[in-house]
Amino acid sequence: MLAEGESAGSGGPQAFVDLHSHSSFSFDSLSKPADLVRVAAERGLTHLAITDHERLDGALEGRAHAPAGLTVIVGEEIRTADGDMLGLYLTEVVAPGMSAAETVDAIHAQGGLAGLPHPFDHYRNSGLRGEREAAMVALAPRLDFIEAYNARAAFGDANARAAEFAVRNGLPGVASSDAHSLLEVGVACTIVPGPIETPDQLRAALAHATLMPGHASYLARGLTPLAKLINRTRGNRRVRPRG
Repeated sequence: MLAEGESAGSGGPQAFVDLHSHSSFSFDSLSKPADLVRVAAERGLTHLAITDHERLDGALEGRAHAPAGLTVIVGEEIRTADGDMLGLYLTEVVAPGMSAAETVDAIHAQGGLAGLPHPFDHYRNSGLRGEREAAMVALAPRLDFIEAYNARAAFGDANARAAEFAVRNGLPGVASSDAHSLLEVGVACTIVPGPIETPDQLRAALAHATLMPGHASYLARGLTPLAKLINRTRGNRRVRPRG
């Protein structure tokens, strides 16, 4: 992982990627996929991963509406028994509730990339602590990246600890918006050498990443409880593990 301000390449093409965002198909966002990809393109992103909670249909709809110049990566944010996990380049939903190790297996079985989002954000009950952190340390050699900077965790030491975890475990770090509203799209992103057309290309490029941090406003974060309430009235609730 490169420090902020270091070059993402040697003067060749660059890709501007935001690997964590949510559409209205998530239970906690009201951003329609078509609007999400439009705004991403307007803000100069070349790649946007739509990673709705436990579902892919929002990402697939976003991909269908993506304007020229923007690649939508179909992804998912998965609640595992050990914390949250990001899966990128998925073709099938990865079920929640499995162990982190089983979840990584399911992501890699699809040819996807597995990453750890906001691992030390104590405002989320999926954060790493105690046995969960020990489990992720053991799993680290099999992960493809760590979200070393999350724009919604820009206060306190959550991002500093995530960046330290990435360095300590020899993993690439990324900066992501974790956008739950259009206001947040691309507020943090990662610059990597391009072109990026396949999972393998992204995996290789992340070793040369430049992190571009930014933070979500309190207003943007304040919209999330409202989005949850509205989605609940529409019958859009969080997908729970079976059984």
